[in-house]
Amino acid sequence: MAHVIVPAAEAILDQEFKCLDHGFVRLIDYMGSDDSIVQAARVSYGRGTQKVHQDRGLIRYLLRHQHTTPFEMVEFKFHCKLPIFVARQWIRHRTANVNEYSLRYSKAINQFYMPEKAAIRFQSKTNRQGRSEKTVPAALQARVLEILKSVAKQSWSDYEEMEEAGIARELARIHLPVSLYTEWYWKIDLYNLLHFLKLRIDDHAQYEIRVYAQTIAGIVQKVVPLTWEAFEDYMLNAHTFSRSELRLIAKVLNSIDRQPNWNQLAEKEDLSPRELREFIEKIKEIQSEV
Repeated sequence: MAHVIVPAAEAILDQEFKCLDHGFVRLIDYMGSDDSIVQAARVSYGRGTQKVHQDRGLIRYLLRHQHTTPFEMVEFKFHCKLPIFVARQWIRHRTANVNEYSLRYSKAINQFYMPEKAAIRFQSKTNRQGRSEKTVPAALQARVLEILKSVAKQSWSDYEEMEEAGIARELARIHLPVSLYTEWYWKIDLYNLLHFLKLRIDDHAQYEIRVYAQTIAGIVQKVVPLTWEAFEDYMLNAHTFSRSELRLIAKVLNSIDRQPNWNQLAEKEDLSPRELREFIEKIKEIQSEV
């Protein structure tokens, strides 16, 4: 198989997609496409697989059953500009190659993240690491922004004073707040990227990193549309159930006098015959345990 070219990806290469006030995401390079996933899978499954599955069906089967290796054959490289506090959340995903702008070697850039007023919220009383939906009064929003701008301005002035005095950059940088913008190159395989997106697109993720995740999601969707469709169905918008929850579902189904018309229901939900068969097998297996 020759080097894969995806016209939709080529159209957005090196294009800046704005994030927050000074940030962006750029797709620098990519390797592979949906075709690459199919090709990698068929090395494992054999040529006969091609007669049984169309590409879409095979990709959906692989993701549904968590056969992850074929998705790891596709890679993305991004150039991102982001606040340091977002970068520290992001780097927790230890499945990528990262090279960040160094404040030991280079002078910092005088750009600090300032949230929009709508993003300034009270601390949630039910989620210790999140914001509540309660609106902050306009006067308090203005005061918060005043504080953030004042700290940024003063810290930058102090930083430049140390720079001009010849103080080492590796020391001068420690005075700068985490609202300062940094940049990095971030390279990751598709499967681990999907896992990152599942966590960071979620409403429970911090708003600022969610902005970046949603931007990257739009790029990924252009490069691997079939995989993205399967990801939405089996990872992003899917739910898992514990054994106890499944047994409860089975008890409810067993209590129904007539058997549901699975074919009609599957047609409405756009389930393939194979997906329907696997689903019914799971239901019967759980029902037999109740």
